[in-house]
Amino acid sequence: MTPEEAVRHVVTTDPVFAVDNVDIRGVTVKAFRNIPPTVPALMAAGWARHGEGQLEYIAYEGESYSYEDFTRSVHRLAHAMRDTLGMGQGDRVAIAMRNYPELLMLVLAVSSIGGVVVFVNAWWTTQELEYALNDSGAKAVFADGPRIARLKPLEESLALTLIGVRDGEYQTEHSFSHLRDSAASDQPLEVRIDTDDDFAVMYSSGTTGHPKGVVQTHRGAVNAVFSWLMQSVIAPLIDPPAPDAPDPPRPSALVVTPLFHVTATHPLFLLSLPAGAKITLMHKWDAQEAVRLIRDNQITRFLGVPTQSAELMEAAKEMGETLPSIDYLGSGGAKRPAAQVAQLADAFPNAGVATGWGMTETNALGIGMIGDDYRARPESAGKLHPPVQELRILDDHGKNVPNGTLGEITVKGPHIMRCYLNQPEATAETLQDGWLRTGDLGVLDDEGFITILDRKKNIIIRGGENIACLDVEGALHRHPDVLEAVAFSVPDARLGEVVGAALQLRSGAALTSQQMTGFLDGHLAQFKIPAHLWVQHEVLTRGATDKIDRRAIRAACLDKQEAQI
Repeated sequence: MTPEEAVRHVVTTDPVFAVDNVDIRGVTVKAFRNIPPTVPALMAAGWARHGEGQLEYIAYEGESYSYEDFTRSVHRLAHAMRDTLGMGQGDRVAIAMRNYPELLMLVLAVSSIGGVVVFVNAWWTTQELEYALNDSGAKAVFADGPRIARLKPLEESLALTLIGVRDGEYQTEHSFSHLRDSAASDQPLEVRIDTDDDFAVMYSSGTTGHPKGVVQTHRGAVNAVFSWLMQSVIAPLIDPPAPDAPDPPRPSALVVTPLFHVTATHPLFLLSLPAGAKITLMHKWDAQEAVRLIRDNQITRFLGVPTQSAELMEAAKEMGETLPSIDYLGSGGAKRPAAQVAQLADAFPNAGVATGWGMTETNALGIGMIGDDYRARPESAGKLHPPVQELRILDDHGKNVPNGTLGEITVKGPHIMRCYLNQPEATAETLQDGWLRTGDLGVLDDEGFITILDRKKNIIIRGGENIACLDVEGALHRHPDVLEAVAFSVPDARLGEVVGAALQLRSGAALTSQQMTGFLDGHLAQFKIPAHLWVQHEVLTRGATDKIDRRAIRAACLDKQEAQI
């Protein structure tokens, strides 16, 4: 079958993927009719695929949790949150930690009581954590030791209840282990949660300096999950396996990006529940350790930023491994260099090398492609994932542009965020008649492939981590010798982009990159601190409207850098 025929066949013959028109906040969209209505309902939907609960579900640093162990822990935590901590529907509960199994349990436990998960960037400083907690209104935070240390200065002023996890357990009054072990029941709570209730708040860097809280609903998350699940159903219809081919192995995913980002939470963790997939967590990214984990655990699915797949390839070559178990080698968070596509396909011949584009605002669902399509079009982002999304490419006046013409990628569907938290103007600017103006500029060809060419937003993507230029500039302006600052992306062979900045200093002042790094420590997360600095005493270049000309300044600085090399 062609991809289009396969989609029509599955939607019309498989009740799981049947689609209806539904009304969401006054907007008519296509949505799956028969899927689980909420995120916690995904647990029961995956029970049979996880061997009636008996299969190993999470592996981490020598620890192992069966699916039954996992779901019982989720239910116990939900009871304890309600009975011991007094949490209930609508309460926002923050999670701040590295990728521990407890994080996965907490996401489902909070949503099981009808609460709203507030995903906190584990790399944030105390000042950045303060902003997010004030903005979200979260009064309870589950955190590991390093995050507890950063949160302690805020405990009294924000009236926080801190619950320690792992190395944070002995630093707080409440602990994760005690809550879980003292719960009255390990059976599911009976809570009425509407499919359009809020599921989570995830923070995404924007052009406003402070990150924006993206409010995701249960319907949005589960529609994204089943859109991905449907890809595994249509794939054998498009490319049928040989009659004597063995059954495919159980899907098994290695999580190598932070779980406070959609790249890890949605297409890996949440998808793993109904897909029957095993999850392996890494304590910290290490390419050689990733090779060993993939080899020894027969991992089938790898999804990381392009830097990680490149480093995985180099490590596998050094170790003499081809990692034949991998059937999906995807990238998200940033564009993979075109030349790397064929290199990865040659290095891992059994893997379908894939790319994807999505946003926090779309629950990570968006555009993608795999295999021969990607190898033939390594500059492209792929096609829109069917069947519930709609796509338009618009000009500055909101009109459709012809195929082959540059315009703003604009999408619609049940997976779109509800709003930006506490930012009605930004919400109205981004959501127009149910359509999400993504801020990304691209071209749609006659076959449906989309190539993303530019960003309207001033965002630096460092190894998949979004950094707002205004956020960096605000911190740079704190220095008493800085009169003006502009931040921009600098190409980097390993991370894709890193932060660069040009400064106008006060007359007679001198400032080195090392001095500025020391000054910013504690004010700005390490990954946001400029790796390259250009200083001058003259006024920074301006355009015709007397605004700082970011593009011209960036070009001049990069020219100077190239000349020095």
